[in-house]
Amino acid sequence: MSVQDKATLRLLDKADKEIRKLPRNVKGALYDFQYRFRENPDTPGLRFKPLKGHDRLFSARVTDDYRAILFHVGGQDYLLVALRPRGQVYDHLERFRFGINQVTGALEIFDLVASAEATGPAGADTPPAEPAPEPVAEPEPEPAGPRPLLADYTADQLRDLGVADGLVSLALSITTESRLLGLVEYAPRHTEEVLLALADGRGYDEVMDEVTRPVAAAEPVDTTDYLAALARPATRVTTSDTDLQVVLEDDFAAWKVFLHPTQRRLVHRAYKGPARVSGGPGTGKTIVALHRVKYLVDRLGPGFTKPVLLTTFNKNLAADLRARLLDLGGQQLLDRVDVVNIDALASRIVSETGQDRRRRRTVGDHQVIREWRDMLLELGEQDWDAEFLHAEWSEVILGQGVRTRAEYFRARRAGRGQRVSRAQRAEIWQLVERLTMRLQDKGLWTFRQVAEAAAQAESGRAAKIAENRRREAEHGGQMLHRMDQSHASLRFRYEHVVVDEAQDLNPAHWTLLRAMVDHTDDDIFLVGDTHQRIYGNRVSLGSLGVNIVGRSSRLTLSYRTTREILGSALGLLGEETWDDLDEGTDTLRGYRSVLRGPRPDFHGAATWEGETAALATRVGALKERAQRDGRAASIAVAVPTRGMVGEVERELVRAGVRAVSLGSDGPPKGHEESVHVGTLHRFKGLEYQHMVVAGLTEGLVPNAGVERYKDTDATRYGRELQQARSLLFVAATRARDSLLLSWHGEPSRFLPPNAAELAARSARRAAEEEAPDLGDGLFKPPGALL
Repeated sequence: MSVQDKATLRLLDKADKEIRKLPRNVKGALYDFQYRFRENPDTPGLRFKPLKGHDRLFSARVTDDYRAILFHVGGQDYLLVALRPRGQVYDHLERFRFGINQVTGALEIFDLVASAEATGPAGADTPPAEPAPEPVAEPEPEPAGPRPLLADYTADQLRDLGVADGLVSLALSITTESRLLGLVEYAPRHTEEVLLALADGRGYDEVMDEVTRPVAAAEPVDTTDYLAALARPATRVTTSDTDLQVVLEDDFAAWKVFLHPTQRRLVHRAYKGPARVSGGPGTGKTIVALHRVKYLVDRLGPGFTKPVLLTTFNKNLAADLRARLLDLGGQQLLDRVDVVNIDALASRIVSETGQDRRRRRTVGDHQVIREWRDMLLELGEQDWDAEFLHAEWSEVILGQGVRTRAEYFRARRAGRGQRVSRAQRAEIWQLVERLTMRLQDKGLWTFRQVAEAAAQAESGRAAKIAENRRREAEHGGQMLHRMDQSHASLRFRYEHVVVDEAQDLNPAHWTLLRAMVDHTDDDIFLVGDTHQRIYGNRVSLGSLGVNIVGRSSRLTLSYRTTREILGSALGLLGEETWDDLDEGTDTLRGYRSVLRGPRPDFHGAATWEGETAALATRVGALKERAQRDGRAASIAVAVPTRGMVGEVERELVRAGVRAVSLGSDGPPKGHEESVHVGTLHRFKGLEYQHMVVAGLTEGLVPNAGVERYKDTDATRYGRELQQARSLLFVAATRARDSLLLSWHGEPSRFLPPNAAELAARSARRAAEEEAPDLGDGLFKPPGALL
């Protein structure tokens, strides 16, 4: 068979759920099968043949006991629909519905029986029969049974929104959220998003505008042209052998750079200035950012420069972005993008402009706070504490680029909590000057100082560009002969800037980025979630020249975390209000997942030694189970302090479990299968199948030190608690399949009030080896569909 005659075998979205449940030897045989099928479907050993009574369905041999059911799209294109035991192929054929969605034009194949069974016991939530006509004189009967969730909508409205025709009646009959989640688990992806959005309380017009219209086919849909349907963006399929291999061998990373059609509109939209995309963990914000980068580069065309900046806060996240961008577009794309973490970028600018001639060493906040304490002790100063002064210097003075005492007197201190008089500002300014001189004498400076120095340099560059433009507008072409040629050749460093984890950047970072790109269409694109802010950086983007008003969008569907884990994680956030990076409020309303799994486990111990022993037993059991099933398992343990990291690692090693500590650059090379142990901060941006968050003891989470602000600075006290909640939320949402929250002594105030009862329940489940509990979650915040 020639290359042109080779068959294509793809995997349709959601078919992977069933495949992952198969024995490992069958999954291995499937990978071998798909390779042989692509080379030549007529290979005798495959026994490839049409199924009687179905013009597009075929079967082929995977093993002696299993057969693949294939859908013939057209030509040499096939889709893998399911794997079935050899004797049950025809028993399952009537379950499948396949067709082309008349709204999106996408090819859709789904198991109608599985969808119905997943909604609950047989007979539950089934559409009522048409009632017989009532006598005119009789009053109208009261409706029987609970009211359907989607009672306010008609079948025609659901069809107009793109709900698969075979699921409309079933969707209209469902009365509980859990049964709706059961339905959408097997439904086509677009049907899933429409139904969940409606159930969240979003109206017909809103769902049409935000969910359906962005993926609606631009031309009339031919419901008989399957090849055209396969080519449409709304049809989500694998495209290569490598993709299928990822699904079979590393399902945790499957679809890692896939762009969902509802996200595509955010990527391809033209923005009249800066734009922001927010969303909870696992909603695909980073994927959107990566595809936005590719979209911007593709529009610019080929070249030898790096006109697009992709930046984030952490070094390890920047490395991950670089690797994923390479997967997405190859070296050709990577060569046109500057992928660097923001502090490294600032250091580069400072070095280029000669501001680091003395080679000052950059130090972190902890060391600088120690310098503050030592200086205050030497001065006998007792009116101010080191943490307050450091925050005032970092957030107000450096954050706003304040250079003189007079400017500091006028500086805004919104959200700083403790009020300070003019006389007190004068005292603070004098102490800041002393501290900066002290650091300079020691050859030190902070990351914030570096960022501010870089921002000043780039702002100066931007001012020169603006002056050149002004002169050119006034004098036309003659100006180039009179002005300084070094100024005339100045250009902005980048044409576009894309920021991941935007909530972690401080004001100086934003000032730097704003100065690096022109004020024009599509200049800055940022993604982030303030509920995951773990570094305490707070900004008002509008005040820094990054105006996102009217250009903000929100993602609500998690592709990583099960709804059981998500429910518990949302509960950890409490009832506090979260900002939106621009002096407004943000919310996770409608944030949801359709993935299902066991409820999170809870465990309490009398001592830290007892807690570490218990978590070692838990981790060992997970490892043994994975080995028994013939597969790898990614497992991590997060703890509040650095000292606890080493203690957990040693306990795991004593229990015969390979473990490694996480550093600032992420997981060490060659230790992918080891259990990763680190502080809560270290897990930002990482993902694991199984997550243990330990040491959740009052006084550790939150740290007992925050209590000193309770009576003296209520605003700061609230922020410290909120940051601690964010840190715990981030760690808990790194889990995909299972989560254990454990403590010793008194449980953290962030855990549910009945934590001891939940721990007892977890212990009973473990002792009785119960099946996974697929309940509705432990917490259910108002307005959230879990």
